Order: sequence, then structure tokens, then C-alpha cells
Amino acid sequence: MGKTLAKKDFDTLLLKALDKTLNSLGQSVKDAIYYHLENTFKIPKETIPKRIDEFAEAIEKIFGIGARFLEMLIIKNLYEEIGESIEWKEGETFTFKNYLKIARNKISEES
Repeated sequence: MGKTLAKKDFDTLLLKALDKTLNSLGQSVKDAIYYHLENTFKIPKETIPKRIDEFAEAIEKIFGIGARFLEMLIIKNLYEEIGESIEWKEGETFTFKNYLKIARNKISEES
């Protein structure tokens, strides 16, 4: 990776991964999700990296059990943005926050 990544870049990479994930659902769905996050849950797009807990709760309220699939896809896309392969830990319960923390640490190590 040519340039070093700062903390702000984690936020940028996370938002890119989120966009890529939501784009896979279609533009109108993506727009509707961002609309509801901002208007129903008061989470504007640019604040998502700082409000992961609230974002995860909102996604769960919108998608129910399907939120887990979206979170895994966001993580997969984030690791692609970072240039790392993801290692799903077998026997370990997937938690969105843990995988985000690991990704954030990987970026910090490179800075």
C-alpha cells in the first residue's frame, strides 16, 4: 500500500465499503437506507464510523436477522479496501464491532 493510512482513512474506507455493500442492493435501496438512517435514526452517513453501535442497531431494526448478512458483507468489502484478506474465526461468534476493531488496528499498524 503506497501511502500510510491515518485514522481518518479508516472512516473513509469504512464508508466506501458501506457504499459498495449497499450498492449491491440497488441504488434506490441504498438511497432509502441512507434516508432512514439520517431521518429516522438521526445518523447521517458521514457520522457512521463514529457511531458504529447506533448504526448496527439501526440496521438491525431495518433488516432484522438480515442485518447479520449485511454486516458480514460490509466487513468483507472493508477488508478488500484495506487490501487484507479476512479470516473468519471458526467457532467464534461473528461480531461486527470486533471485526471493525481488528480492521482499524490493521490500519493503525500501517500508519
